[in-house]
Amino acid sequence: MRSLNLDQLRTLVEVAALGNFSAAARRLNLTQPAVSLHIRELEHRFGVRLIERMGTRAYATAPGRELVERAGRIFHECAGTDAAMRRFRDGWVGSVHIGTTLTALNYELPPILKRLRREHPGIDLLVTNMPTRDSVEHVMKNTIDLALVTLPVKAPRLRVTPLRAETLVAIFPAGRTDIPDEVTPEFVAGQPLVLEHSRGAVHALVTQWLSKHLPLQRTPMHIGTVEAMKNLVASNLGMSIVPDVAVADVTPDLIVRALTPKLPCTLALIEHRNKPREPALDIMRKALLELRTLGADPSDDAERQQRPAKPAALLQRERKAKGSPHTFFETARKKVRREGSLA
Repeated sequence: MRSLNLDQLRTLVEVAALGNFSAAARRLNLTQPAVSLHIRELEHRFGVRLIERMGTRAYATAPGRELVERAGRIFHECAGTDAAMRRFRDGWVGSVHIGTTLTALNYELPPILKRLRREHPGIDLLVTNMPTRDSVEHVMKNTIDLALVTLPVKAPRLRVTPLRAETLVAIFPAGRTDIPDEVTPEFVAGQPLVLEHSRGAVHALVTQWLSKHLPLQRTPMHIGTVEAMKNLVASNLGMSIVPDVAVADVTPDLIVRALTPKLPCTLALIEHRNKPREPALDIMRKALLELRTLGADPSDDAERQQRPAKPAALLQRERKAKGSPHTFFETARKKVRREGSLA
């Protein structure tokens, strides 16, 4: 059987819509005999009558109405195909779907995403906020391409690249005077707590840190975002434990104190070890790897996840002190060029 002729299908659609062969011919810039020929050939191909004439009017039969409906879907797919090919012709590189913790999305990703959009407009980028455990699951199922997560993550099928060593800190409402010099698990366990939602990786780290003092004396409030947690603490509803990068900017409403013992919270990039190499994915991966700090181990071995590096909040303060709006990677690149010119 011959392939469907799209021109004949379009003629059928127009005749059915306009109810007149002459009107369809004018719309399609064809002669009326050409329109009649298209309809006859379609009817011969399928062996059914598609159009009935009643005087000067033309009506689609039941098979004709069915074919008109299916033709609409065919034309929709054809238009989508044309658009997809135009994107390749016009510089489309590909699409990348990344998952990220809310902390990384708020405090780490914005400058990288802004630069990617400027330098690589041909990449379709989809960003989804999700807890670390969900990101791991989606990367394993190949429903997202890359993810920024909080360590530890242990999955043999994943490539885990530590990026930035962050530290969890305690925050209290401004004006509180009974904060000890050392904020210990014993002290925290007796406080009204505002904590991350229970599915979050930070919640798991804090729970482990407090493990010797569970169950807690008071039921914590579980909140979905760090900024909301900070607002509740500032409103004197309790204390909280958050990543240091979330309080890098000094605020008069909060008091920030280190935890004893320290509680590391390392940001990492994960991807499936068998993920095919694609141009858009390579560009996105390279951009995310700029989050690595000096001293961080570039190895992707999950066993080396806790290698120390400069805390994220310290690096953020250093960048602001230098007045540079660029990422750490861009600053380092300028330094290399400067040293090369001196040589």
